[in-house]
Amino acid sequence: MDILFSDCTVRFGARVALHPLSLRLEGRRVGVIGLNGSGKTTFARLINGLTLPNEGRVTVNGVDIAAEPERARMEAGFVFQNPQNQLIMPIVSEDILFGLRARGAKGAEAEARMATTLSRFGIEALERRRVHELSGGEMQLAAMASVCALHPRILVLDEPTNQLDLRNRRLVLNAIETMDEDAVVITHDLDFALRLPRLLLFHEGQLLADGAPEDTIALYRKIAEC
Repeated sequence: MDILFSDCTVRFGARVALHPLSLRLEGRRVGVIGLNGSGKTTFARLINGLTLPNEGRVTVNGVDIAAEPERARMEAGFVFQNPQNQLIMPIVSEDILFGLRARGAKGAEAEARMATTLSRFGIEALERRRVHELSGGEMQLAAMASVCALHPRILVLDEPTNQLDLRNRRLVLNAIETMDEDAVVITHDLDFALRLPRLLLFHEGQLLADGAPEDTIALYRKIAEC
């Protein structure tokens, strides 16, 4: 990945959600931690243009998210914290096919890409399942599959293990760790964060730390205890 933030500021009305930020993300995996309301989700949504900066610029693999929003979304896919907000069709296969057809895949090509993606995540058995009948882990994997079927080069995941039991957490984390796409992962799961090579800490709309997970988590714990 090559994601560049240049003096980015995000405001919602009078509130500054993200103070001026200049940062480059490279490598395969980057984690993001922080208290609720710290700015980490705003930061993540900038990566594929779900949020646009009031000032400054964001490029994703050389694509400006404001100037070329559709291309930016092809570079970076976003998996929401609540997959129920992402899976819009009633059947898992229908949801994956909906996204593929919207990107121009048709007929046998779309069906083949759907089957390949289901197989890749080990969820072939979910193909004809109704979304509302899925467990939390199954729903998260289905949401990830729906995004990855579109072949983004980067995946942004917003708290992918939120409220999952141990088994489903393991399944989702294994999928993240073994997938080919580069990933930016927003997480409260500090055990998982420790396994990432680089960790960012946001606090009150500012990037407070950027470095090795052990040091970044130690600072986060101090902030959380205040």
